[in-house]
Amino acid sequence: MKARLGIAPIAWWNDDLAELSDDVSLQECLRQASEAGFTGMETGRRFPMDMAELGPILDRYGISVCGGWFSGLLLDGDIEVEKDRIARQMEFFIAAGAPCIVYGETSRSIQGVRSAPLATKPRLDEAGMAAYGRRMSDFADWCAAKGMPISYHHHMAAVVETEPELDLFMKHSSVPLLFDAGHMAFAGGDVMRVIENHHARITHVHTKDIRREVVDGLDRSRESFLDAVIKGAFTVPGDGSLDFGAIVKALASKGYEGWFVVEAEQAPVRTPPLDMARKGHRELLRVMDAAGYEVVK
Repeated sequence: MKARLGIAPIAWWNDDLAELSDDVSLQECLRQASEAGFTGMETGRRFPMDMAELGPILDRYGISVCGGWFSGLLLDGDIEVEKDRIARQMEFFIAAGAPCIVYGETSRSIQGVRSAPLATKPRLDEAGMAAYGRRMSDFADWCAAKGMPISYHHHMAAVVETEPELDLFMKHSSVPLLFDAGHMAFAGGDVMRVIENHHARITHVHTKDIRREVVDGLDRSRESFLDAVIKGAFTVPGDGSLDFGAIVKALASKGYEGWFVVEAEQAPVRTPPLDMARKGHRELLRVMDAAGYEVVK
């Protein structure tokens, strides 16, 4: 069983909240990630979308592209338009040898709206989810045929957030799944049951932890997803409330091999990214060893 460890730049720069960003360059971000022990990084806004420019920078720090977010609009959009929107990132990711594009549905999402309470998230009935699942399946098949698969990110404040919503989406689609324990736990789901039910479709893993006392203390009728982020709802493995030893063992028992990516947006002043990266990497090495994984570069 082989695993690779990556991290997302969201610990250094937050695309939705400028105040939750560290004033560091791409090179410094990569240097710190490499110093912490990671060999992969998902892309962010300071990454040039050109491997001729980015490749030598990545090589300097022994880092590869291990994924990256795409703000999907297929829920309310046209599939041909969506193909055009993703084409440049697909070309770049193919050149970078990335494993997948992380598809996050942002149509109707309130994840970036500070004034929108968590309780006002978008919802679909089963007919609506079935129609959406069919469109997403067609789109995912097209992406895979072009040489760059997507992995669908269930996400707080989006249309596929809760465990029942994910179950419904999986029922009505054939889309590969990104499993994010932090988002599922925040949404009130049973992370172990999600692995049991959907392991065959998991192609990418985000190892996001939560601070349970922060999550449970939220007033979801008044506070937003961004409010939760500012309060410190998320953190790295080993610093929060989730049992990543059990989570990683469950994934290993189902045969998952591939990337485990630390993706934990926090305030870099309160939680210095290098310190948190080291803590997350140390915990992942511990639980990977216990689960029988060989961590490779």
